[in-house]
Amino acid sequence: MMKAILTGHSRGMGAAIAADLLGRQIPVLGLSRRQHAKLATDHPKLLQQVEIDLAQADAVQSWLGKSALQDFLGGAETVLLINNAGTVQPIGPSESQDIAAIATAVTLNVAAPLMLTSAVTAARGGAELRVINISSGAGRKAYAGWNIYCATKAALDHHARAVAFDQSPGLKLCSLAPGIIDTDMQAELRASSPDLFPMHGEFVALKRDGDLVKPEDTARKLVSYLLSNQFGELPVADLREISL
Repeated sequence: MMKAILTGHSRGMGAAIAADLLGRQIPVLGLSRRQHAKLATDHPKLLQQVEIDLAQADAVQSWLGKSALQDFLGGAETVLLINNAGTVQPIGPSESQDIAAIATAVTLNVAAPLMLTSAVTAARGGAELRVINISSGAGRKAYAGWNIYCATKAALDHHARAVAFDQSPGLKLCSLAPGIIDTDMQAELRASSPDLFPMHGEFVALKRDGDLVKPEDTARKLVSYLLSNQFGELPVADLREISL
């Protein structure tokens, strides 16, 4: 049996990934601040949801200290972990950033995925584990106004490279850049101040010119890659460069 754990499943890219997994009859444990009512109604036997703020390290640690994760993983022969939740804030140069927002970003974008990866690796028993950490091209190329986002995504990339050297039996992990997707994050960037984010005009143009990819299309390819024989060959990859 295959089971999936997905963070940030309540909207955007996460909701699209959840819908794709559930459509393939894969049970999903969704971790998010909010529940997804429609997915719960459509898949009452396949979807379990946990309301948790993944930007709070203490909350993540507390939940992982309980039995819910082990209970869900029981009987699984293959486990999928998709660390999708993340934030693009704070936007702007260092002198303009809110200190609390920096802590939130580092916890949500880096600490939570690493904590979950470690916990699921330990709790999976003898099951195969496939992990995708949602990264970004910003982790591989620096952009003005995005220093925290760039740093946190670069951390995921380097974590994946180091995990590959560990050669943990039955573990495959990829830090995957999914491309430019039409999500709330894109709307957030378009709503940001050009004074804080010099690339503002480029992101406005992406929406105006129809160059954003639908979340459902990206989710379909991402899950297909996760389930394919190719998965695990590259610790760091870009979904746009993968042929299936």
